[in-house]
Amino acid sequence: MLRRALVAAAVTLGLAAGCPARAQEARPGTEQQIREVVIGAHMPLTGSLARSGQAFDEGMRVAVRLFNETAQGLRIKLQVIDDESAPAKAVSAVEKLVSDGAVAVIGGYGSNIVGPASDAANKLATTYITAGAVSDELTARGLKTFFRINNNAGYQRGMAGLIAELKPASVSILASTKEAPALLAKGLARDIGAAGIKVTVHEFDPAISDFKPLINKVKLQDRSEILLMSAYENDYVGIIRAARVLKPPVKLVVGAWSLATPKMYTEFPDLMNNVVGTSFLPFPVAVKDEEGRRFAEAYRQAYGKDIEYLSTLSFVETTILAEAIAKAAEAGTLKSGGLPETLRATDRRTLLGPVKFDATGDNPLFSLAMGQHRSGQIVLVSPPAAATGPISYPALPW
Repeated sequence: MLRRALVAAAVTLGLAAGCPARAQEARPGTEQQIREVVIGAHMPLTGSLARSGQAFDEGMRVAVRLFNETAQGLRIKLQVIDDESAPAKAVSAVEKLVSDGAVAVIGGYGSNIVGPASDAANKLATTYITAGAVSDELTARGLKTFFRINNNAGYQRGMAGLIAELKPASVSILASTKEAPALLAKGLARDIGAAGIKVTVHEFDPAISDFKPLINKVKLQDRSEILLMSAYENDYVGIIRAARVLKPPVKLVVGAWSLATPKMYTEFPDLMNNVVGTSFLPFPVAVKDEEGRRFAEAYRQAYGKDIEYLSTLSFVETTILAEAIAKAAEAGTLKSGGLPETLRATDRRTLLGPVKFDATGDNPLFSLAMGQHRSGQIVLVSPPAAATGPISYPALPW
């Protein structure tokens, strides 16, 4: 924790180093005054989802740093609050950030957190953007200030596509009853079942820690070929640990977001090998465009490691938001509520593929690949057009 705090402090200082000062501190006689604009963010920097929140935090900070290095007449300041994965604290964070002068808010992680937090932002007429919540209900509220770059449909297509390629006879889905995992599981069961594959769904309360009874059902009743997890990080760890003990006759373990990441393998090397999860990049990282190379280099300098899935998500959303703020400021509409419309006009290629918002604030072009842990590396194995190697199948972490 001390090292992370020192690194975060160094990056924060780096935002100011080499960048012009606030407008009131600009040198007399300069033609252009430097305007400072605050972006707020709330993330789970502590608690059960801290791995995800910290990765998002790192990506945001690097995005701000790179933007400030090239921006003309504008400097972004990032203010982040730890919401501890608590909806009430996320709402309070949004209210404080807006009160402190934030023109927009980035957040958070989990649809149950993002829902009330973005409602609060909308009541305050403040733009809110996220890459950490995929529930369909979030874009059905008709909010004009809400945006996200990823969604349930993209994750569902990636996971169901992999299952269709493997053609198992049966699949067991272990699904958290939290909003986003439950929605994803429902869609996966529908899509996989439509392909003629037997699907059994086992729901579980997010508060449980002993997954052996569920794994016993997979082992003794389902006898499925693939174990599919629609859940979060701590759930994955508990499920795989229980499966390693009971050894159900599955041939592959597959999960959703925040699973195929270097951090998960580093922390749980005995559990992750051969496990498959959603991803955008292989590891070690291979980026082809200039923006990706700048991000990867700056991220490695700041944190001593390669970029990964979650930090890339937050880098993209923060960059898109900063660019929209700059355009609105140049047009003179930032203070008069013009940011949402400026953001809605976004249409650009990113490290995650194309981003273009529809009328609901969603990005219908979102898509992803599936990555498999291989002894410390992550190989993209699906879809075929994105694959960097063949899938190991059958292959298990035990």
